[in-house]
Amino acid sequence: MPKKTFKRWMPDHQTIKDNKYLKVFGNLLQNANLWHLNRHSVAKAFAVGLFFAFIPVPFQMVLAAGTAIIVHSNLPLSIAIVWLTNPLTMPFIFYACYFVGVKILSVPEQHFAFHASWQWVVDSLSTIGPAFLVGCGVLALTFSFLGYFFIHALWRYQAVKAWKNRTNRINKNTRIK
Repeated sequence: MPKKTFKRWMPDHQTIKDNKYLKVFGNLLQNANLWHLNRHSVAKAFAVGLFFAFIPVPFQMVLAAGTAIIVHSNLPLSIAIVWLTNPLTMPFIFYACYFVGVKILSVPEQHFAFHASWQWVVDSLSTIGPAFLVGCGVLALTFSFLGYFFIHALWRYQAVKAWKNRTNRINKNTRIK
């Protein structure tokens, strides 16, 4: 069952409740439904986490947590999935966003050299910014929907498979006796 797999990946409840950035949610974090693992809460968590993983803003975890509280998805999983974009994967993901934006807007691809400075970010907003932001939005929505429906399908497949195995086991035991 996927539930066992997700339980292994999830961070500890107390670790999340003690996070200094998530203290802003106060008593909302005490809602027990935010910590349950079921098909709907996990699918929504994937949708929320994948959406904010592709949105290039600081404090993605806080935004994912707030959205998880609003839509009643699994909070730890929503936060953990945001870390799909980490310092190792971010250049590849954000270049893919830029590439998708270029194709959607039908603008020529511009060559650029990244510099970790505020001035570079400000200068880039007018050149590569529109294509990058459009690509981020499109990929955020696309992967959010795909993640939601994939988890629903996977969970259902596993449940049907477990049910068939249980039925076969019961039928085997009744034939033997």
